[in-house]
Amino acid sequence: MEDSKTRKQKEQALTPIPSSTTTTVIPGRTRRTQKKNKEKRRNIKTGTMTRIGILSLQGDIEEHVSMMKAVMEKKGIKGNVTEVKTMEGMRELDALVIPGGESTTIGKLLRLYGIDEEIKKLALRGAPIMGTCAGLILLSNKGCEEVERTNQPLLDLLDVTVERNAFGRQKESFEAYLDIPVLGKERYHAVFIRGPAIKKTGKDVKVLAEYEGKIVAAQKDNILLLAFHPELSKDTRMHEYFLSLLKKSNGKTTDS
Repeated sequence: MEDSKTRKQKEQALTPIPSSTTTTVIPGRTRRTQKKNKEKRRNIKTGTMTRIGILSLQGDIEEHVSMMKAVMEKKGIKGNVTEVKTMEGMRELDALVIPGGESTTIGKLLRLYGIDEEIKKLALRGAPIMGTCAGLILLSNKGCEEVERTNQPLLDLLDVTVERNAFGRQKESFEAYLDIPVLGKERYHAVFIRGPAIKKTGKDVKVLAEYEGKIVAAQKDNILLLAFHPELSKDTRMHEYFLSLLKKSNGKTTDS
């Protein structure tokens, strides 16, 4: 005959756990951790996590990743920053940064791996794309004689004509303060490394900044072109501005 203690233990074992707290037990993990991970997976599935990609074929990759993570944390944006170099990786992004580097090399690799077409699809979706230095050249639709001579592959996403090494090889690296109205009244500290420039813009392309009479920042809708390296500046406003473009991308907002 069962005593009262044994009967009570059996009743407790048969009592179901409330559905709101039901969870699979995984060795080495607390229920709180499991619940947190479950919520994270649910956020990813429902699209509430923002996915920012940094093209990682060649160029200033780590600096962009670090800057973007810092800005997302500062602005309270939930999401991930990831290095991407495959067609599959491009399809999962909400925004993309094409960093500085060697534009001819990056362009040829984009074409070789078929990533160029995925970037074009991303742009058509309205996802924000920022091209810095070499990235500016790649996103344009026409280049100077040097660009044409090297058979530089171009993504043809913005109607602009670009000039490589626009400030002369003897001035490969320099810093300057720019007036960029979209960032506010305070001048922006820009770092140029063998910087290109935009010689001519097409219809509806907005000029954001100039230096020595040459266009060094421009935008049309979700495409942002910068001749300088914002990831090397201590000023985070350019990355903040880029992330603000997510508000216009498929109804996605940057609210936390």
